[in-house]
Amino acid sequence: MDPRLKEAVQRGDTTAFLSLVNQINHDHNISNSIIDQVTLGTMNTVLHIASRFGHLELVHQILRLRPEMVSSQNHRLETPLHEACREGRLEVAMALLRADPSVGYKLNRENESVLFVACGRGWSGVVNYLLEYSWLLMLEEDGSTTSLHLAASAGHTDIVKEILKVRPEFAWKKDSQGSTPLHLACSKGHLDITRELLKLDSDLCSLQDTEGRTPLHWAAIKGKINILDEILSVSLDSIDTVTKLGETLLHLCVKYNQFNATKYLVETLDVSKMVDATDIDGNTVLHLATAAKLSTMVTFLVKRTSIDVNALNRKGWTALDVAESGASNSVLIYLIPTLHEAGCRNGSQLPPQSTYEIQRISSGGAVINSRRSPHKKGTRGPSSSWATNIMYSPTTLQSRRRRSSRREKQLELHSEGLQNARNTITVVAVLIATVTFAAGINPPGGVYQDGALAGKSIMGKTKAFKVFTICNNIALFMSLGIVVVLVSVIPFRRKPLVRLLMVTHRAMCASVLFMEVAYIAALWVTEPNSGHVKGIMMSWELLALVCIAGVFVLTLSAGLGLMITKHRSGKGNTGKEGEARRGLRRVV
Repeated sequence: MDPRLKEAVQRGDTTAFLSLVNQINHDHNISNSIIDQVTLGTMNTVLHIASRFGHLELVHQILRLRPEMVSSQNHRLETPLHEACREGRLEVAMALLRADPSVGYKLNRENESVLFVACGRGWSGVVNYLLEYSWLLMLEEDGSTTSLHLAASAGHTDIVKEILKVRPEFAWKKDSQGSTPLHLACSKGHLDITRELLKLDSDLCSLQDTEGRTPLHWAAIKGKINILDEILSVSLDSIDTVTKLGETLLHLCVKYNQFNATKYLVETLDVSKMVDATDIDGNTVLHLATAAKLSTMVTFLVKRTSIDVNALNRKGWTALDVAESGASNSVLIYLIPTLHEAGCRNGSQLPPQSTYEIQRISSGGAVINSRRSPHKKGTRGPSSSWATNIMYSPTTLQSRRRRSSRREKQLELHSEGLQNARNTITVVAVLIATVTFAAGINPPGGVYQDGALAGKSIMGKTKAFKVFTICNNIALFMSLGIVVVLVSVIPFRRKPLVRLLMVTHRAMCASVLFMEVAYIAALWVTEPNSGHVKGIMMSWELLALVCIAGVFVLTLSAGLGLMITKHRSGKGNTGKEGEARRGLRRVV
């Protein structure tokens, strides 16, 4: 397109435009080629450009010179009417439709009508005028996405109202994803449009998309509390609808981390059944919150609802198993202690009757977890054998429950003992570090108070002081290492905790031994020499102390060694004594 012509059309300079078209030229075909020129790439004519900028007078002049140009199309197959409707040029659109009403039938490359384009931009004036041509909406009857979908999604309330007056049945049409206009309005949080659609028919909130999600589900996914409140005030029954994956309204709130929506539902409705509902994988909302590491959500669910914290999914996992399977430092510090405090246990620690529950959930025969009432009525296949009946007879189950109860109590006592041992080792390590640190900065024998050696140890060159320094530093840094390990590494599984305690216990014993040697060396430094033992000067009091300390350490070591040997030899023992010995051996 000639740059002069394009500039004149964009400015809406009718005089310059006519001057270029009617310029004195003996070759009449040249003037024709000027008005028929198009822009490079977009293929827009002068009427496209004038319509876009809303130059009404210029549009009239172009239509006078080239009336057939009203139906011309650019590279997107859009007419000048598309351009006018997209930019909200009402008077231009009226002029184009008067020139040729059939241009309203033309669709662009995306199969969008001029009404669809105007609805997308929210030009209510243009839309109201186009709706006078009722046949325009007939173009959308065979399609999926309608102008009502677009207006509802964009939040154009006035346009939604006008379309519903003309074609109220469009409220039930679904797009390619199975979404109705109400789905889109709820997901975007447009409250006024939601009210208009529900006013038309409250049954619209029960329609499901291709994934089985209702408008209420989409409001939960996006955390639109005002929409949740509006729909539930109109149709409370819609809360019972689940998706194709078996997800309830609460599942979706937790899955998409909408804490405020979850809090609203828990505080507003009776969700006692919903919190224990499971999806097709047997997961409750607590499983989902734990898997996503949502600490705030987990805390809220276990403290503010009656959720079954030990519910099992298809894998036979509780929420604690899920947390430990993907544990990180943040989960170990915040999430797992919360679950422990709520009484959550591993699936392997639950009573044996949970086996039947796992089989039932895996077969897809249950939606609500019923572990709280294991004798709830259910259907059994005709192939159940007499062995299965005996396995789940009341007598057998009662016996298993008694044994399981004893075993659970032992495990709880064992776990508590391990945690107490861990805390005790930490305290002892801190005490050793405190003592050795104080001894290091206040060495035995004192320091020089003045002169060139001020602050230096007086007895620093003696052999006894060197022994003291080495042993004291080893005890200090070993104890500090124990403290760092026990504070940083927090295993909640029993076996890793036992291994950790074994290592730190041995390190603590070595630290105590070095501290004892450092103490004897300190006494050696400060005691006056009054005898010889293998060429080393030593007083008889210090010699007696060394002998007493040696006998005490040897006796204690021998006693502990004898106890460990007896416990290990009791591996094959049975009964209460054998169980006690095996339990003690695990701790040792």
